[in-house]
Amino acid sequence: NAAKVRKDLSYLGSYGTRGVGYEVTYLIHQIKRELGLLREWNVVVVGAGNLGCALAKFGGFAPRGFPVVGIVDNDPKKIGQSTGWLTIGDVRNLGKIVRDLNVTIGAITTSTATAQSAVDALIDAGIASILNFAPIVLATPSSVSVRNVDLGVELQILSYYEQMRTEKIEGAKTAKAPSSVSV
Repeated sequence: NAAKVRKDLSYLGSYGTRGVGYEVTYLIHQIKRELGLLREWNVVVVGAGNLGCALAKFGGFAPRGFPVVGIVDNDPKKIGQSTGWLTIGDVRNLGKIVRDLNVTIGAITTSTATAQSAVDALIDAGIASILNFAPIVLATPSSVSVRNVDLGVELQILSYYEQMRTEKIEGAKTAKAPSSVSV
């Protein structure tokens, strides 16, 4: 509802004129400023498996201000290989990579077993914003922001919606079916 939107926008500041509305271009700029979207935030991926390489190759992050500028792994067979336009680096050099490429966000795409060491390496390298794809809760200081993306949980959520949809469809079919009970 409009009142709720106005209230939400008021948390960003006073950008509208009573009885007139908002200057849209300026409002969009202010929302982007508040969300930190007026600059680029370089991203490094830790873990060069299938998911890590897919994220590194995906071209949709850079236009939104999140260019993937590096990918690292601990597997000697992967280090030095190319994925997209990036060369897979050694996770032991993560600190140098973060400094040299001005990285501000890390993405963890490792196995559950190595995710904690990956987050520790990112924190040691100075990264305080982390996107975690490993299905594990990571131990981090309160100064570090972690967003967990558990694809299994997301599939479970979709499963729930499918189940509800299926029950609704089957319920409708049952309601329309002629009764086999004679009176």
